[in-house]
Amino acid sequence: MKNLLSLIACALVCIVLVQYRVSNIKPGEPLKITYWDANGYYLYLPSILIYHDYKELKWVDSIDNKYHVTGGNGVQAEKADNGSYVFKYLGGVAIMELPFFCVGHFIATHSHYPPDGFSPPYQYALGFGIIFYSLLALLMLRKILLLYFDDKVTAITILLLTLASNYIQYAAVDSGESHAYIFLLYTLVLYAAYKWHKQPSIIWACITGLICGFATMSRPTEAIIIFILIFWNTHTKETAKAKWQLVKQHKTHILYAALLGLLGVLPQLLYWKAATGHFIYDVGSKWQFLNPYFRVLFGFEKGWFIYTPVTLLFIAGMFFMKPYPFKRSVLWFCLLNIYIIIAWDDWRYGGSYSTRALIQSYPVFALPLATLTNKVLQQKWKPIFYLAGLYLIGVNFFQLVQYNKTILHFNDMNRRYYSHIFLNPSPPTPADMSLLDSNEFFTNEECRHAPVLAIDSPKVIHADAGQPAILAEIADKGGYDKKYWLKVSGVVKTKDVWQTYLNADVVMANGIKHAHVRLFNAISQPGADNTYTFWMSVPDHAGVKSIKLYITSPFTFNGTVSKLDIDAYYPAEK
Repeated sequence: MKNLLSLIACALVCIVLVQYRVSNIKPGEPLKITYWDANGYYLYLPSILIYHDYKELKWVDSIDNKYHVTGGNGVQAEKADNGSYVFKYLGGVAIMELPFFCVGHFIATHSHYPPDGFSPPYQYALGFGIIFYSLLALLMLRKILLLYFDDKVTAITILLLTLASNYIQYAAVDSGESHAYIFLLYTLVLYAAYKWHKQPSIIWACITGLICGFATMSRPTEAIIIFILIFWNTHTKETAKAKWQLVKQHKTHILYAALLGLLGVLPQLLYWKAATGHFIYDVGSKWQFLNPYFRVLFGFEKGWFIYTPVTLLFIAGMFFMKPYPFKRSVLWFCLLNIYIIIAWDDWRYGGSYSTRALIQSYPVFALPLATLTNKVLQQKWKPIFYLAGLYLIGVNFFQLVQYNKTILHFNDMNRRYYSHIFLNPSPPTPADMSLLDSNEFFTNEECRHAPVLAIDSPKVIHADAGQPAILAEIADKGGYDKKYWLKVSGVVKTKDVWQTYLNADVVMANGIKHAHVRLFNAISQPGADNTYTFWMSVPDHAGVKSIKLYITSPFTFNGTVSKLDIDAYYPAEK
């Protein structure tokens, strides 16, 4: 069979997607695809097709009480000036989810499950349906790459693009987000661009315009997809001149493409008109174009280059695109796309593994990755490239496991904590977990140390919402003037772990030093006895007067503290 390697690569990726989807279905827990942000994309379907209520959303509270789909932050909609609710996210993804919604609805109506839009048949249909879209996208991407590269380069590119990146997470686990859906649209527009430039026709012009419009209806920032079309086949003066002559010869094609682009966003305009009385509605995004957040790329919170370093190869490949017709289109699109992504005001993009907002455009990044791969495979040191690729895939798989166990945190990563868990097969210790909230860590526990506080008797704790629950308060026992460390440990049992912290205040002569550790972490279990540990350094001549331990929570807190310890470590003494 011709081009078998790249076909096997596509099949292998889909097998991995199915495996990750199945392995992340937890026994005894319902599968939740339409959850948090994903719920905002999906709301159009049950609102319009089942409840026939997309303005008042009277049905949402009962569904949330039953399935807890909003994550506790309320429905992903806001009230317009006319009093009607308007969905926060655009409806393109919902339209792409429609076939799987229909499958789920058919199963629900012919089984014992409630046909309410959120019962298990809908969740499973969506969870596995996106893998079907992913297969289509991979096959289309393969088709595009084979236009310019051989089978081996195409296969390696597909494997690196997907298995070494965060694509797996958002096509197989957090698949209710928009990224994997729009990924398919990018493959389609790349192929449509190629077809129109090779042999212009009204059909391909219309298809191109429709896809661009629909992508914009899925996420407004995807409107920049048009730059792929504008700069395609302009990599030399001669080809650019020929391209614009082609455009002049087929002006009507451009008109048809524009009209179909408008048709692609028309459903959203009609929804806004029906919900608000206006065809255009401001969804409220904020941007910092003059002060973009480069930490989106380089930061240890969730930096693109840090947690998915294969993306460095995406960028490196751009230096080898000179002979290809997609050179300028890829370059301009990718630079503008990255700029927009790092300029969004909510630069963390919610909970995510690496920077998820770039995933949908990976088909475009596949082209420079393929040019780099093609270049490297012509070198004598290509075995090093193979080993590096396997390493990147291995690191990614390891981190995916950590991410889905919340060891690799979805929002609060930092350099020091990452260094403790990077490729570490052992579960993190309570002291490791403290680094999510503190940058202080002491390792020389062999030095002289002495107990400051030791409480072994259980104590039942209750505190009203927002009020501190005092656990212990002690006066300083000595006047040690050199720098030393305090190790604070406690065993706490409570179900109220979310946004709850174990705190310590060290009152010194010149102020108060504070430290805390969250009760909800990767190694804690709600309702069980959990151990928490963190370190605090006390500077020279601090003049410590007292130490206070307490628990804080924005909610009502009920729990038991069965053990509290504070030990002082003196590194200046053996």
